[in-house]
Amino acid sequence: MKVGLFIPCYVDQFYPNTAIATLELLEKQGVEVGYITQQTCCGQPMANSGYEHLTGGCNDLFVDNFAGYDYIVSPSGSCALHIKEHLYPYDNEPAAQGIRRKIYELTEFLTNVLKVEKLDAAFPHKVGLHQSCHGQRGLKLAQMTELTASPFSKPVSLLNMVAGVELIYLTPPR
Repeated sequence: MKVGLFIPCYVDQFYPNTAIATLELLEKQGVEVGYITQQTCCGQPMANSGYEHLTGGCNDLFVDNFAGYDYIVSPSGSCALHIKEHLYPYDNEPAAQGIRRKIYELTEFLTNVLKVEKLDAAFPHKVGLHQSCHGQRGLKLAQMTELTASPFSKPVSLLNMVAGVELIYLTPPR
């Protein structure tokens, strides 16, 4: 399995350690990871500002960069969801369609594709978790609070595999 690591522009600029930790976690799971140095923004900031018609260059470059991978993994739910729902290059729809099917947010990839059941990791600290709207509603990483259904959370499931983590909730889980 060959995975293309998509590091969004804001992660690259403000949280580069997240990119490094993502790479190390994937490699620790035995994944062959490739990183495209020419990757850029997914186009979400432009699209969210009403300028989706200007994202063509981002879309074309994304397709060129990632078409050859079995999977694409990103540590950003909002960027992964943007690619899933808004990647439309000017002239390569078949390749874009394949990319939209094979891009995953990191926890989604770990739980859905790799089916991780054990993490050999320790982090003896308190951790606050924000279940993002993109993750809950778009990627279905956790149960939405306004629905009456069995609660689940893929991020919580993974964090519970890390020795020593104490999850702190702003509101108690159902």
